[in-house]
Amino acid sequence: MTFGLIAVSLIFMLIGMAVQWQLKSKFAQYSKVPTGSGMSGAEIAKKMLNDNGIFDVEIVSVDGTLSDHYNPGNKTVNLSADVYDGRNVAAAAVAAHECGHAVQHATAYSMLMLRSKIVPAVQISTTLSQWVIIAGLGFMGFGGGNPTVLLIGIVLFAVTTLFTLITLPVEFDASARALKWLDNAKITSAQEHAQAKDALKWAALTYVVAAMASIATLVQYLLIYQNRSRD
Repeated sequence: MTFGLIAVSLIFMLIGMAVQWQLKSKFAQYSKVPTGSGMSGAEIAKKMLNDNGIFDVEIVSVDGTLSDHYNPGNKTVNLSADVYDGRNVAAAAVAAHECGHAVQHATAYSMLMLRSKIVPAVQISTTLSQWVIIAGLGFMGFGGGNPTVLLIGIVLFAVTTLFTLITLPVEFDASARALKWLDNAKITSAQEHAQAKDALKWAALTYVVAAMASIATLVQYLLIYQNRSRD
């Protein structure tokens, strides 16, 4: 069963690497396609926020590549330099997507609110789950392990899995809001819109893979627990 757990981890690690590679490839491809509007990512972000009646969110340039995110804690749309200054399809898609999260926050989108509420629990479970599971299995191969301790670790890991599942509708909805606004605001042409949709699709797939990997790992842990309980 431990071999199965390792195999599952390797499979999803390879899938995740492939999706990440494709995402970076798409971003590089669409970064070379200028938008007809000629607006930068920062300008697009500001317009989308204003069009949705949001005036208390700051747009910030941050270091890194594909490091873009919305921070509900301090109400900032954080855009990587390539997106902040970029005047291309990739920049437009990413900037609008992150503003989609700001719109979710402003409108109290239920799944975003739920995800925010469980963040403290996820931080604890992420820190403790693997150590508790290892202890339950028998730390570093010594001892027979303890099914009860293992079950506690599995419950902690399940919280992380739940978080990855809740993240999916949050990300899909943010992309849907972004694409709808880009079209309505005439930021992208029909061809550019299709390219923006393709870029956001690959970004969303990274979350899908993460959720699938977490589910598969959780199932493996449950099967191990079931076998240990029978011993």
